[in-house]
Amino acid sequence: MITIINYGMGNLGSVQNMLKRIGMPSVITSDIREIEKAEKVLLPGVGSFDAAVRRIDELGLRQVLYYKAIEQKVPFLGICLGMQLLTRNSEEGPGNGLGYIPAATVKFEFKEQTHLKIPHMGWNFVRTNQQSQITEGFTDDYRFYFVHSYKVVCDHPEHVVLRTDYGGWFDSAVQKDNIYGAQFHPEKSHRYGMHLLKNFSKI
Repeated sequence: MITIINYGMGNLGSVQNMLKRIGMPSVITSDIREIEKAEKVLLPGVGSFDAAVRRIDELGLRQVLYYKAIEQKVPFLGICLGMQLLTRNSEEGPGNGLGYIPAATVKFEFKEQTHLKIPHMGWNFVRTNQQSQITEGFTDDYRFYFVHSYKVVCDHPEHVVLRTDYGGWFDSAVQKDNIYGAQFHPEKSHRYGMHLLKNFSKI
């Protein structure tokens, strides 16, 4: 069973539908007592970093998420904004992230004139930086659907699982111990996203 965290900012139905397609039961909840019993946690997210951390704090979820991720060490996956929330902070605003991954979230900036637009939106390839259970079986033709204006920059390369080129390479999937993050939307990425979610379900 995967517990999908509902803090009012995420493609909850799409994520649950994709999990259903791979035969993985899930529940969508913001109930602290239900989250305390979670075997696996999925933190989705669409929107702004500061609005998200405010909602998490207003709902009293910060402590129970820390308990699951850091103390109980259950498999924990953040996707899109959910991955950015795993970092300490964001250039998008002054709010404090969850801080599970030693990293910061920064705005895309291109040093040279380019045709590339912000947000980074659409399909893009990923390249393996290091092996991880969450990307087992991935090949160089794997691509995912992205929509984001900010990117994660890890402090340490050993936490970078996948990288993607968009006006320069950025960290598109991360891992520290039991905590995983994917900048792209697996729920919108067809068989590639299904593969990643299947891998997560097996951890």
